[in-house]
Amino acid sequence: MKKIELKRYHAPTNTVTRDVEKFTARTGNIYESVMIIAKRANQISAELKNELSKKLEEFSSTGDNLEEIFENKEQIEMSKYYEKLPKAGLLATQEFIDNKIYYRKAESNK
Repeated sequence: MKKIELKRYHAPTNTVTRDVEKFTARTGNIYESVMIIAKRANQISAELKNELSKKLEEFSSTGDNLEEIFENKEQIEMSKYYEKLPKAGLLATQEFIDNKIYYRKAESNK
């Protein structure tokens, strides 16, 4: 899988009305385009989840100190950063529009 470089994206953080013609131009079929975007969105979501989990492991503690759990400012800031990122579907849609998604059709066995 390709590493996500979020700083290079100019994906919106909100839902945007899109021109359907932009989606059908590459594949000729809106449903095929939506499936490509959906599969890429699942990949992005899994990559972001793994990345966040790895970063949050640094903050995991073995003790039961409640003050330490609630007062970890770095962990709170990191969580806020990930919450503000565009959703995976929006990132995948932007990649599709910018022709940054590689896809191929499965060969049909006759």
